[in-house]
Amino acid sequence: MTTSKARHVPVLLNESLEFLAVKPAGTYVDCTLGLAGHASEILRRLGPKGRLIGFDRDPEAFKLATEKLEAIRTGLGTEAAEMTLINEAFSTIEEHVEPGSIDGLIADFGVSSLQLDEAARGFSFQADGPLDMRMDTRKGRTAEQVVNEMDERELANLIYEYGDERRSRRFARAIVRARPVTTTGQLARIITGSGPTIHQPIHPATRTFQALRIYVNRELEEIQDLMIAAPKVLKNSGRLAVISFHSLEDRIVKDALRDGAKLGRWEVLTKKPLVANEEEKHSNPRSRSAKLRAAIKLAARKG
Repeated sequence: MTTSKARHVPVLLNESLEFLAVKPAGTYVDCTLGLAGHASEILRRLGPKGRLIGFDRDPEAFKLATEKLEAIRTGLGTEAAEMTLINEAFSTIEEHVEPGSIDGLIADFGVSSLQLDEAARGFSFQADGPLDMRMDTRKGRTAEQVVNEMDERELANLIYEYGDERRSRRFARAIVRARPVTTTGQLARIITGSGPTIHQPIHPATRTFQALRIYVNRELEEIQDLMIAAPKVLKNSGRLAVISFHSLEDRIVKDALRDGAKLGRWEVLTKKPLVANEEEKHSNPRSRSAKLRAAIKLAARKG
């Protein structure tokens, strides 16, 4: 756990904060607290009349983020902003936030280092652990249930759609034949041993693990829900900054902003997504696939 905390570096931090343009008396939402990298810097920029609202459905990450942010508030003393932290998925934002009440909203859709580094969470095959992959460990189907209960065709489609894996049928067939599959290491070995591997810079199981994680956590549906809710909760001239890590995520954000711009709902600040510079890519490899898009909410058209 300490290792995860030490390694955690927020991606595109300066760029996303620049787009948010935090006002000391404003109200800001971090939809993906993680280990509070972005939220910490927002909190430090807010004054006593400001407010930070944070969401994270992962109970373990939520606890660590809360401890970190409370420590910052203690250090700020009477200058600390108000803070409300919510241990729920960001798709529930409209249940917790008043319409038109937010000055800025940020979301970082990446998996946190905490989740990847702990074998017991089942997100990675770097160390053997149970096939869980749930961000919210309190509810929902695990990856183990998915790979053991889904029929071969559905499993192949899942791996292809969410992992962009051309070998999805071969992998699904191998998984079904090897059932029951109970650990990350076992699943990785099944995939690796399923036939000739194409020479790639990534492990053969990488895309399958990604696909299962996205499916288990309904990640794309969550993003779709957030992009619908964002213009409702933001004030006019409120700002949105969203960091995606693969094409499926980025496409949802890009399409929502493009369609909203046509309706006069958004002024898009990033014609092309902003990516990390070479220095950040070198110091933080996780940033290599990050794409930042930003927009300003426009007042509704009259008539």
